[in-house]
Amino acid sequence: MGQRTADRTGEPLRRRGETPDPARDEAFIRAVYDKHGVVLLRTATGLLFGDSHRAQDLVQEAVLRAWRHAEILDPEAEGVRPWLITVIRNLVIDGHRARQARPPETTDTVLVDMPGPEHVERALTRKVVREALGDLSLQHREILIHVQFLDQSVAQTATALGIPPGTVKSRTHLALKALREALERRGYTP
Repeated sequence: MGQRTADRTGEPLRRRGETPDPARDEAFIRAVYDKHGVVLLRTATGLLFGDSHRAQDLVQEAVLRAWRHAEILDPEAEGVRPWLITVIRNLVIDGHRARQARPPETTDTVLVDMPGPEHVERALTRKVVREALGDLSLQHREILIHVQFLDQSVAQTATALGIPPGTVKSRTHLALKALREALERRGYTP
């Protein structure tokens, strides 16, 4: 059984006699946000089809989980970013599974998505692309987010996702093909 790293409130366990250090905790959280916050928010927003509010919540949860492991994580290390992205990806998957297990929520999406007359074409294109992205597998969406949205190289994407560069290339090809087919099914031809 693994060693517990947090108490019941979620605070990191400290060595006996060690006092809480709010300044050190704040410095850790600030360092994680400064170094990785933008990329984490972009990744989460992409995985959530542009839902920036939920994306912010997921980034906060990922940073909280990193803080709970502050004694073994270095926020300045490059290896922390893939760990944080994996946490966000797992949170997205867990959220999707949870929503599948309960009845759909009702929202005012009609009002949220209603564009003004000057932006109708762009809004319709965005809506069609967002729906088409929903047809893709999580792996394909994730690859497209890194390669297209975050404009990362094959090597950077391979490092971030922990997969070989050849796999990035083939998934990108297959993801773009699947996206093209999903757009064509909706009558949209780029």
